[in-house]
Amino acid sequence: MYQPAKQGKETFGLIIGTRAYFNSALAIDVRKTLCEKLEAAGYGYVILDVADTLTDGAMETVEDGKKCAKLFREYRDQIDGIIVSLPNFGFEVGIINAIARAELRVPVLVQACDDENDKVDLDSRRDAFCGKISVCNNLYQYGIPFTDTTLHTYSIHSELLMKDIDKFAAVCRVVNKMTHSRIGQIGTRPLGFNTCRASEKLLQASGITVVPVDLSEIIFNAQRYDDNAAALKARMEEIAAYAKVPAVHMDKMSRVAKFGLAVEEWMAANECDAAAIQCWDSLEQNYGCAACVSMSMLSDKLIPCACETDLAGAVSMYALTLASGKASTLLDWNNNFAEDRNKCVCTHCGNAPKSFVQNEISLDTLGVLGRTLGKVNTFGAVQGKCSEGDFTFFRISTDDTLGCIKSYLGKGRMTNDPYGMAGCIAVTEVENLQKLMKFICKNGFEHHVAMVRTDVVDVLQEAVENYLGWDLYLHE
Repeated sequence: MYQPAKQGKETFGLIIGTRAYFNSALAIDVRKTLCEKLEAAGYGYVILDVADTLTDGAMETVEDGKKCAKLFREYRDQIDGIIVSLPNFGFEVGIINAIARAELRVPVLVQACDDENDKVDLDSRRDAFCGKISVCNNLYQYGIPFTDTTLHTYSIHSELLMKDIDKFAAVCRVVNKMTHSRIGQIGTRPLGFNTCRASEKLLQASGITVVPVDLSEIIFNAQRYDDNAAALKARMEEIAAYAKVPAVHMDKMSRVAKFGLAVEEWMAANECDAAAIQCWDSLEQNYGCAACVSMSMLSDKLIPCACETDLAGAVSMYALTLASGKASTLLDWNNNFAEDRNKCVCTHCGNAPKSFVQNEISLDTLGVLGRTLGKVNTFGAVQGKCSEGDFTFFRISTDDTLGCIKSYLGKGRMTNDPYGMAGCIAVTEVENLQKLMKFICKNGFEHHVAMVRTDVVDVLQEAVENYLGWDLYLHE
């Protein structure tokens, strides 16, 4: 049985376990309730029909497991994760055969149901508390990573069920899309940024493909757009609606719009999920505008774009966007905030998406590069101060010496403290910030950090540690 997902939601392979010693009616109720809750939330599912097993579609024997595995393989392109639900003790043999034989290599969630103290007679008892341990033991023996629920057991009618499934769906999204992702590298790494080096081979080992293009190709394609093209006019109107543009800079809008169109056209043609762009300083010198607003608008469309050809930064942004469904950005850990050692100022020239800033934004020229290259060549930088609110920070780094991808993760809060600096500004507060800074410096991490405006620490921790297998420091 296949129930399609709605509105881009995930689809799960469902396994309802049972065992002959227990009342199979318990499994029928759980199957019905779980399917109804998934449908109501827009999730899709694949499950054996009630006539496929002797226990009304619940799974017990090796043969049941084989049938389920065959069904899952038929829908492997639709299934994002597997949910195992234990209405009673369940039988580990059927369950493990279904998962192992299907070979989907997707995340697995194991949920088990509570017993009620006044219903533990032979007709009503579940023993799922014990059965879950046996199923998890089998998954461990087979080397199949899995996700646990908030509590060891709870009622199928508990509100915790959908909270756990929503989190699991986000984990599936991060793992599945990250391990089949394509990151555009638009231009080479700037000469003065050794810190932005990254290993394509280590990224590829995690299923992350780097797709390179010379910046000159993008510039050439941008210059080919006719000044009267409808697409160019539409893009200029889109920019004007996105950010306030001072009248003195209106004559530069065409150049900025052409570059953005060229970038998006190339990314679409090459099926890129995110990008790292050589925004410093070849573009300004050889084309005459900043890349910031083009990156900002793409990130706001949930296609993350990192500055200074920071490939690992782009991957970090993409992970946060997948986990949250929100726009992420890349900032520098940039300035102390007076003598408050748990606060610092995070900023970049002007790349943050409008929905991340959560305030009005405007366009102007670059500050630092404008001094050396001339302001006339650096229009397109986003100016805005981030509003108060929570954020999650995340960073990966490819460590060639250790031969691994390492990362750190944590959360903090943006404040309303004023700060007199141009660009995209976020005054941040992170508990025990000095410990985090020491970790970053001692372990060779870059000065760039990715951020998103919500708390997805639990989702990324589960995805990174349990499924992606990257080293992770969790800052608590």
